[in-house]
Amino acid sequence: MASCTPPLIHAATVAPLRIDQTPPVPAIDICIIGAGIVGLALARELSNAFPSREIVVLEKHGRIGEETSSRNSEVIHAGIYYAPGSIKANSCVRGRELLYRYCEKYQIPHRRIGKLIVAARSEIAALENIQYRARANGVDSLEFLDTNQLHRLEPHVQADVALWSPETGIVDSHGLMTSFLGEAEANGVTLALHTELTGAEPLGNGPGFRLQIQSGPEAMTLDSRVLINCAGLHAVSVATRIAGLLPSSLPEMSFIKGNYMSLTGKSPFVHLIYPVPDPAQRGLGIHATLDMAGQCRFGPDIEPVDNLEYTVDLLRMPLFIKEIQQYYPELEANRLQTAYAGIRPRIKTAGSTVPDFVIQDKDSHGLEGLWQLFGIESPGLTASMALAEHVRDQVRNSAIIGTGTAIL
Repeated sequence: MASCTPPLIHAATVAPLRIDQTPPVPAIDICIIGAGIVGLALARELSNAFPSREIVVLEKHGRIGEETSSRNSEVIHAGIYYAPGSIKANSCVRGRELLYRYCEKYQIPHRRIGKLIVAARSEIAALENIQYRARANGVDSLEFLDTNQLHRLEPHVQADVALWSPETGIVDSHGLMTSFLGEAEANGVTLALHTELTGAEPLGNGPGFRLQIQSGPEAMTLDSRVLINCAGLHAVSVATRIAGLLPSSLPEMSFIKGNYMSLTGKSPFVHLIYPVPDPAQRGLGIHATLDMAGQCRFGPDIEPVDNLEYTVDLLRMPLFIKEIQQYYPELEANRLQTAYAGIRPRIKTAGSTVPDFVIQDKDSHGLEGLWQLFGIESPGLTASMALAEHVRDQVRNSAIIGTGTAIL
């Protein structure tokens, strides 16, 4: 992994100047904003697709995946909940296939553990709707289980019926991000930690942007032919620093905090246990997941917030107990303890409409060479490699970046 000592990008040394000269601005081919799971997947994919091109990843924090990417359930989703034809559905199904293949090839800790969506008889129609949507997304592996079949798999779960998803799994998200970074760096990608984009304006002589960058205490200027904004929680904020972008082109965002509680002692489950999603809450409900060590944790809940504060409030414990006991009545409340919280970026939509991922290119905002990814929440981890493929294809089709040596 790259060193955490800033700054990692420096202007090139130049010859002594004549009085009528100005210092040349260092130039690269691709600049990626954000070293979360998607930014690192992009760095890996683009460096494989465009060898010999100079690619830099800017990350404001001192470590990769410091926010949303390291504060989630670490679930590899099958792709069963999302609207058919949506970016979420397509990228989740494709991303799941790519992710399992990648983890097996590079020995990233993961388990195809399977998931049970459990329900009362009054909720069978909701399960049928999930199965119908899954089939529309190309996921044909879901299977209905009756009470006896469910109890053979999970004797501590109380439910009348369940939907079994064998393609769902778990992954070591930090190991995955580290592997993406290692492959990208082996391809020549530079990761700049403690480094932030403070401004960008389109170049007047063709595609590209002049970037204003703050790297630790050092301010610098850098030209880049392609700029990719995948800054997660800060993507809209970063977009407002790009000259020429109309505010009307930016989605309205909200922050959704998800709290997690851990269960002390041995886990009562060997699979992931999910309730039927509540569409009004636009979430999957407080579910039981396992980490790679077998520790059971519950979450996330849904808590709209205005700031990035990650403390788990003990006052949310009664809500967790109530929701968990719907499917795990044997829960001993004194075994629950606060674990961690994550915050996900969610695009605001009308009514109860579930937001899709947003990927913007020139057709969306009019600036050639700029790609922006907004609202990459769950299943962003699962979809990361597919999203990277999607942007790679768009960059390739734009013909801004060739396959030879650096353009600028």
